[in-house]
Amino acid sequence: MSATTTDVGWGVQLRAVTQRYGPLRALDDVTLDVRPGTITGLLGRNGSGKTTLAALLAAFRRPTSGAVLVDGEDPWESERVAPGVCFVRESGDVLDDWCLTDNLAVAADARPTFDPAFAAELLDRFALAGDRRPGRLSRGQRSAFGIVLGLASRAPLTILDEVHLGLDAPSRYTFYDALVSDYAAHPRTVVLSSHLIDEVDRLLEDVVLLDAGRVLVADDAEVLRGSGVTVTGPSAAVEAFVAGRRVLATQRLGGTTRATVHGRLGAGDDATARAAGLELGPVPLQDLIVHLTGRPVVTGEENR
Repeated sequence: MSATTTDVGWGVQLRAVTQRYGPLRALDDVTLDVRPGTITGLLGRNGSGKTTLAALLAAFRRPTSGAVLVDGEDPWESERVAPGVCFVRESGDVLDDWCLTDNLAVAADARPTFDPAFAAELLDRFALAGDRRPGRLSRGQRSAFGIVLGLASRAPLTILDEVHLGLDAPSRYTFYDALVSDYAAHPRTVVLSSHLIDEVDRLLEDVVLLDAGRVLVADDAEVLRGSGVTVTGPSAAVEAFVAGRRVLATQRLGGTTRATVHGRLGAGDDATARAAGLELGPVPLQDLIVHLTGRPVVTGEENR
């Protein structure tokens, strides 16, 4: 994934970026490109460094070492870059004593790409009254208002960090549908951090997977989806087939084994599997990421 400047969004480049908080390395020598004009999923377990990385892109902090470039420029105190980056966190960055309508007016003044009409439409979709104050909203309503600010900004780089937390399922799907439709009509670069991988899977074009502050995977989402396979069948045949491959998890029940393998199959592997009485299947993106960020798992009779 290479970053360049385009008219559909801003690219991002990180080079050897480390972020320390005292003795803790939240990010450790991260080198990464985010393609412009994509929805990129920023995924990983709690504490993997997702929010720290997002904060660096938004110039909320400076890295301890290394370089961060947004649209080819260091975003720190950049008068050109700052109005084009919108970072929305679940905790919210709003004026609690001002009503929602006034908060939207402030956002419109700060961002040349902000669309007040779209913001008003989103308020209606989420059933948010413009005369309410953020401090009097429920957690879900506050999250919804953060989504309104993020989507209506139409910023060339829009960063949405766990913005769906607190939303019920219908509201989350309202968010997903609004994001997809407006992104199609007004392309930009969207970095979306989420734990609900099974829900956001369909939205993602690229994936960045962090683990303990390091980049574990950075790839096209479709490529990543195709990088895992389950192998199911007689235990001896499964063991022979997966020998020499990277096995992420194994489940056994009686004489049947299912192994989750990371890596694309080679030419002739399908035929070999069929001849051995094995069934091959896809691995959902969420399952693949759980396995990649965890230890190899073995379940079944042999663990009793």
